[in-house]
Amino acid sequence: MRIELPDVLVRKAHSGDLPALVALFAADALGGHGDTTDPVAFPDYARAFAVIEASPHQTLYVAERDGEIVGTFQTMVTTSLTGRGSSAMIIEAVQTRADMRGQGIGALMIEFAIAEAKGRGVRLVQLTSNAIRRDAHRFYERLGFKPSHLGFKMALK
Repeated sequence: MRIELPDVLVRKAHSGDLPALVALFAADALGGHGDTTDPVAFPDYARAFAVIEASPHQTLYVAERDGEIVGTFQTMVTTSLTGRGSSAMIIEAVQTRADMRGQGIGALMIEFAIAEAKGRGVRLVQLTSNAIRRDAHRFYERLGFKPSHLGFKMALK
């Protein structure tokens, strides 16, 4: 599948994108992450952005249309001993602005991530999706992802 949206640019995020990214996550009530646009929380987001930006194994991306952030995702490349020491890319925090869904932006972002993984010689691309996000599950399956594992989480705070 090749998605082309000439009016959408996928690029690495920069610090100036942070307010729009925070607003995007805060607007997602379904995710349950507790994100907020409260200015008191902004230093937490800035700290996290600095960690991501400094890591050679993590990249935060944005999808931009007409100068506005309309989507985002993050990638992480991990290497393990399984698979004969191969690397995998994890796609995380995929979010398309609610008023922009259904326009191919999410597919473009995922296609971009897959191309990046191939370019890095990664053997596997994987992601998780909240169990209640049925529409997202259908979306990922349409893009060729197969449900294969059951995930577990433990909140520490």
